[in-house]
Amino acid sequence: MSKIIGQTAVSVYPLSNYSFGSKEIKHEKDINMDQRMARLRQSYEKLGLRRTVEGVLVVQEHNHPHILLLQRGVAFFKLPGGRLRPGEDEVSGLKRKLTNALAPANPQLRISWDVGECVGTQWRPNFDNVFYPYLPPHITKPKEYKRMYMIPLPDKAVFAVPGNMKLVAVPLFELYDNPGRFGPSLASLPAMLSRFRLNVVGSVVPTAYPQTLHMASYNIPEQAPQSLLMDSAHYQFQQKQQQE
Repeated sequence: MSKIIGQTAVSVYPLSNYSFGSKEIKHEKDINMDQRMARLRQSYEKLGLRRTVEGVLVVQEHNHPHILLLQRGVAFFKLPGGRLRPGEDEVSGLKRKLTNALAPANPQLRISWDVGECVGTQWRPNFDNVFYPYLPPHITKPKEYKRMYMIPLPDKAVFAVPGNMKLVAVPLFELYDNPGRFGPSLASLPAMLSRFRLNVVGSVVPTAYPQTLHMASYNIPEQAPQSLLMDSAHYQFQQKQQQE
């Protein structure tokens, strides 16, 4: 496959390269959308525009890119990240949020986060759950912007998530055009990532698929896997199977 001018290359390593565990439970501040919107309104009146950053972490399974998402309950999925503190820059704030969400309690097992290019920016014009990939021209006082950054991962790492959450690896084909399950923001990620050249590393690639994958030219295998639950029990089972 020829190189596309202006396309950033990102190395994507196998899911099996990474270790997964759990840590102390993190309680949510809101139990429903009404409470969340009320808290957003109070924050806006006090601090103004809410600034949010999120990280896009990509791994591969069966030679197809998967996005690591935090899952709470049955139907809530989100990228790791969150609100910036007043005066905090986006890169430092995102590193802090990634450490809180994904880093093990043991500092010696933590990785140094590398914040890559901005994947996209979305705007919340009103006190509701609707984001736009642009700022509507008639909106002079948006309530929040959310900026997503690519987080290039090392070839190996240890992750730990709060005990009341799960870390799932969702294939791009499952996210694509699936707002009913994942919401509009996550469902738009495959399209936003198409400008990156995702280099699959560490797998034997069938002759039908190129080593360098581009979303627009990738053919999905018929038996492609669904979302992979990555808690510590699953990881231990996976490692046992590999040893056998």
